[in-house]
Amino acid sequence: MHSVDIEVSVSRVNTLIEAGGPVVIALIGMSVIGLAVLLLKNWQFFALQLEKRGFIEPALDAWKANDIKTMQTVLKQSKNPIARVIESATYAYSQHNSDSNLAREEVMRVATLKLADARSYLRIIEVIAALSPLLGLFGTVLGMIEAFHRLESAGTAVDPAVLSGGIWEALLTTAAGLAVAIPAIIALNWLEHRIEKFKLAMEDAMTQIFTAKVILSSE
Repeated sequence: MHSVDIEVSVSRVNTLIEAGGPVVIALIGMSVIGLAVLLLKNWQFFALQLEKRGFIEPALDAWKANDIKTMQTVLKQSKNPIARVIESATYAYSQHNSDSNLAREEVMRVATLKLADARSYLRIIEVIAALSPLLGLFGTVLGMIEAFHRLESAGTAVDPAVLSGGIWEALLTTAAGLAVAIPAIIALNWLEHRIEKFKLAMEDAMTQIFTAKVILSSE
């Protein structure tokens, strides 16, 4: 029974591919690429522990208490890029204590690189989300041209099935384009939301590193 269902599903997919032509094949390829990028980004975020930020407060508390050893121990236990940014901030502060602007610029450089790593490959999903509806519309236009060409060739012996069949095939590519674009947009916004939260946490940690020492120095 299951083998029959699989054969029917495969047959329907083949029919849709034949009806949609190269446009549907291109959209299927784009959907596969988008899914691969989504899985890659989730694996990257998991490997970097991007959403595990429990180390930030203990590290900052140790920094404010001038307990550098404890802070370094806490940071080394985390793979989160924010830990590396905090380490660079403390190092830059110690190296450029006389010029806080230089220290901040160095930390911003490191933070920008970490943020760029987190946003890597998102451009691919963005292009897929923007291009797939246009590609589907392009296929629809080509299909409509072909449908009306058939209608013209039929002359006075017009068969409504010829026109309706051509329109069905034409609209198929638009539906396929939207079916690829909608999940891509959802995935892109979901990933961007996670990165934005990571960015805000990183900026907050950087600010506390410098403001804490400024307050301590003035006391």
